Amino acid sequence: MKRSGKNILSTHVGSLPGLSRFDPAEPSYETKVGQAVTEVVDRQRSTGLNIMNEGEFSKGGDWLSYVDDRFAGFEPGTPKGQPVILQGKDRETFADFYTYATQKGTLFYSASEDIKPKRQHWVCTGPISYKGQRAAKREIDLLKRNLKPGEEGFLTATAPSSLEPYWRNEYYKTEEEFLFAFAEAIRTEYELIASSGLILQVDDAWLPALWDRIGMQMGLEAFRKRCLLRVEALNHALRNISEEKVRYHLCWGSWHGPHAFDIEMKHMVDIMLRVKAQAYLFEAANARHEHEYVVWDSVKLPTGKILVPGVVTHSTDVIEHPELVAQRIKNFAQRVGHENVMAGCDCGFGGRSHPQIAWAKLKSLTEGAALASKTPR
Repeated sequence: MKRSGKNILSTHVGSLPGLSRFDPAEPSYETKVGQAVTEVVDRQRSTGLNIMNEGEFSKGGDWLSYVDDRFAGFEPGTPKGQPVILQGKDRETFADFYTYATQKGTLFYSASEDIKPKRQHWVCTGPISYKGQRAAKREIDLLKRNLKPGEEGFLTATAPSSLEPYWRNEYYKTEEEFLFAFAEAIRTEYELIASSGLILQVDDAWLPALWDRIGMQMGLEAFRKRCLLRVEALNHALRNISEEKVRYHLCWGSWHGPHAFDIEMKHMVDIMLRVKAQAYLFEAANARHEHEYVVWDSVKLPTGKILVPGVVTHSTDVIEHPELVAQRIKNFAQRVGHENVMAGCDCGFGGRSHPQIAWAKLKSLTEGAALASKTPR
């Protein structure tokens, strides 16, 4: 994995805007997706990003439902009671807001295009196994054919703990047995990506975001224990992959809401660092989490690790000034070392920001990284 040297490197989280919804039944579907991937990689390159991906276009733009047909052992089902993702203290306290935003469709920029408003729920009724090899290889090939020699690319995959809210166990005897079976199955996808020469990014939004839904009534100690079990399952899936091939994205959910009850980073940072990865991407540019760079005053970054804090955010349409981006980068570089920081984004932009806004933010990201690189160390 590349790391910052003289210059601060820049990357993003994965999802990018601009994906037109193509009908998979159309004869020209694969051709259109291939063209879209070429265009989005070219645009990342011209924007100045150093580590790029295919914008998640090969996944249809959705980080969760792309795996709907990749596992055996599940059948379509319905959630028991109200889905956990529609519960929580934030939704209770700001019920009027959530009713309004849901009716207006403003929890995301475009819920009808890049982010599915409703997802299929699955029930485990037999042994879990992975059957998505062909689909994963297609994603790998689409990105690799568009990278130039010497360029580094990453491909995203989802953590078992973030799939779990949509995939219910009715087969395995215990929750732990189910988790590790799920992790063992998705290990195949992780290893296909890592062995291809690409960097594997594991996305895990629902690990901390469930604090608001189920964690607060459990209590902090019990919730942290729950999170640690899921990190253990993820590490089981990553056990054959070198840390230098893995980056881990932790966030609190990308919907445009108050987020008044997000668990604080100080309670999650040690859990995050237990993930078998070299780089860690997390929210640090929005109004709820920007102040948390001070966590690194008391937490020592392990040797060889890289922080990729979000220094631009999907949560507002205001374009960050490059000097602000540089200041945010330096807040981390001063604490953990210039070479241990890369400039990133809070979350993906696809479906969360207007394309014109998203690309302007990414340009500010690269310009801010260039400014921060000029700061004496």
